[in-house]
Amino acid sequence: MIEIKALASGSAGNAYHIDDGHTQLLLECGIPFKSIRQALNFNTSNLAGCLVTHEHGDHIKALNEVLRAGINCYMSAGTAEASGVRHHRIKPVKAKQQFEIGTWSILPFDVQHDVSEPYGFLLQNKAGEKLLFATDTYYIRYRFNGITHLMVECNYSMEILNENIVSGRTHKGMKNRLIKSHFSLENFKEFLKANDLSKLQEIWMLHLSDSNSNEALFKQEIQELTGKTVYIA
Repeated sequence: MIEIKALASGSAGNAYHIDDGHTQLLLECGIPFKSIRQALNFNTSNLAGCLVTHEHGDHIKALNEVLRAGINCYMSAGTAEASGVRHHRIKPVKAKQQFEIGTWSILPFDVQHDVSEPYGFLLQNKAGEKLLFATDTYYIRYRFNGITHLMVECNYSMEILNENIVSGRTHKGMKNRLIKSHFSLENFKEFLKANDLSKLQEIWMLHLSDSNSNEALFKQEIQELTGKTVYIA
């Protein structure tokens, strides 16, 4: 049974904790380490590793402290280089080459974002549960079978973004960056339709924009589309 805990999600910082009952992992470390420790009741010694998708500060803010705490951090070579951090506990991994952390088998895959070498991760435990984690990408080219837990960015709605540009709430220059770096509600829906959801237990919508999203609307639309339990991180 996979348990997911969102410690923080959004442009101010991202960090998530997952536990399959045997091995605990941190996904991203984009908030102060003291905040991570507090959220986990100071039990960070149980963390077997941290997966990092890319080098933006809202995803690696606590990288140095996590490494100093003795926690291995797994990321692409491009992300490791762009982070500017050198440490023996940084473990570069390659896209489409599976690796193991405790009871998790992890497959990194490439995603689309305006950074060096961003990854998403497909994690499978010994019980056969599959967790898909992808954030800060405007498109996911791959299709996945048998996903039981989905954690994917849903940053904005094109309709809300366009309304905000017309009203002046959002600068029109932001539009091109968003559509080439972040997952929209529209793309989120198409991704769900294209994948096998037969075993899906729950959906976590991550990294919602403060101004270009609508939490209640997003949750309602995805629940109606899939019939699955939906959480907003």
